[in-house]
Amino acid sequence: MPQEQEDACCTRKQCPHTYSETQGLESAQVFESTEETVLPSSHPIMPGILEEAPAARILNTPQGPQSEYTSSTTISATSLSKSDESSSSQEEEDSSSTPSDTENVPRDPLDEKVALLVNFLLLKYQMKESVTKADMLHFVIREYKDHFPEIILRASERMEMIFGLDLKEVDPISHSYVLLIKLGLTYDGMLSGEGGMPKTGILILILGVIFMKGNRATEEEVWEVLNVTGIYSGQKHFIFGDPTKLITEELVQEKYLKYQQVPNSDPARYEFLWGPRARAETTKMKVLEFVAKVHGTDPSSFPSQYEEALKDEEERAQAKAAASPGATTMAGASSGAMSSIYSNP
Repeated sequence: MPQEQEDACCTRKQCPHTYSETQGLESAQVFESTEETVLPSSHPIMPGILEEAPAARILNTPQGPQSEYTSSTTISATSLSKSDESSSSQEEEDSSSTPSDTENVPRDPLDEKVALLVNFLLLKYQMKESVTKADMLHFVIREYKDHFPEIILRASERMEMIFGLDLKEVDPISHSYVLLIKLGLTYDGMLSGEGGMPKTGILILILGVIFMKGNRATEEEVWEVLNVTGIYSGQKHFIFGDPTKLITEELVQEKYLKYQQVPNSDPARYEFLWGPRARAETTKMKVLEFVAKVHGTDPSSFPSQYEEALKDEEERAQAKAAASPGATTMAGASSGAMSSIYSNP
């Protein structure tokens, strides 16, 4: 079929030959949201847990498709402390009111390709389809094929940190990839048959905060971290929608989080704990590994949490072994053999 005829009969889902040309506005929104919401490799999920707190970016979230994006304000994670709140607020106001010197600087072409690839991967995930390297090169990367390793690395990092999805190569011969929900979780926050974006990333972030805070985190502590990553109570987020409803209602109803009043608090304060579904589907070690990756370190850099996670792994292994049919059969056989020995001298 001639290329012109093929393009004419293809829908966006069936044939994304002109993907990079037709996704301008949507990709721009994805770019801004992921670029500014993404946790830098050394960004502290738990402010103050590392001696040096690198800069983190605050997201000025768009309120609609036509919203203008103001420049990001870069702050130190230590500005989360109450003593610095007023000064950081003033800095945000100043950056919002003053046009950025780099506002009109053309965006890096590789940034554009990363944004397009993220968008393309999200589309494939929504369609429950795998994607090949050839697809990515043909529909998205195109003339930047020599930069494919860098582009796919950056895009996969955004998929992991923002959406909670792992890009896995399942066929090294055809270079076929699939997107899987991270950490063994099974819920991505996308309603069946509807659009939207995966919301597992915010769940993983909150599970990390809860674990690092001693298996319970106050509402204020959770919002401290979410604010640093550009997610604010009462402010609609391009990716996560209404974050307050998401974390206090939807994720609670799905049993990933428990949201309850802090015991004996007056006035009432609230806290988050892992829900039964989180405990069933993932582990403290998996969450700690994610936290460590965000910090650019390894799990043993957090000694108390690492020790707790190792103990949890051991207890899970013991429980699994005790519950396995093989263990029961072997135990029964051993008991029978011993009985036979003593009854037949």
